[in-house]
Amino acid sequence: MSSEPTWHSTTILAVKKGRKLVVMGDGQVSMGQTVMKGNARKVRRIGEKGEILAGFAGATADAFTLFERLEQKLERFPGNLQRAAVELAKDWRTDKYLRNLEALIIVGDATSLLVITGRGDVLEPEHPIAAIGSGGNYALSAARALYEYEDDAEKIARKAMTIAAEVCVYTNSNFVLETLDV
Repeated sequence: MSSEPTWHSTTILAVKKGRKLVVMGDGQVSMGQTVMKGNARKVRRIGEKGEILAGFAGATADAFTLFERLEQKLERFPGNLQRAAVELAKDWRTDKYLRNLEALIIVGDATSLLVITGRGDVLEPEHPIAAIGSGGNYALSAARALYEYEDDAEKIARKAMTIAAEVCVYTNSNFVLETLDV
């Protein structure tokens, strides 16, 4: 067992409802029992025209490396997020350097919502909601409970992330939100 403090992720939530995709993340970065930063930006737009929303949980430098690789795949497979994600996952699983990267990614565009993992998984959630990170299960549960009662994807995301921030000590309420009309 390592004596180094454990880095804890974050909470990233994606909700697709109606004609809107929302990806939202908190800003907390924790190491052990210490909050190292409270305003990290873990949600962003990627793609040539910013047509893809992405959020990450895990090591920041690793996530940026993966975002760069995903953008390269999107250049190779323009307009095909699923194909680009599968190609990234293959590289991530098999490449000696990439295999050591520690992050999870949620990406979404007008047609897809995906979770990409370092084990080579590209998961399309059963419901139009996905969450990752330390508070991911809290945010996912809250969003699923709110989904049939609320018509606005942004309201669902905000309420669910607020609940996650109240329950998970590794999640704060310094939220970053990106929306995409789909």
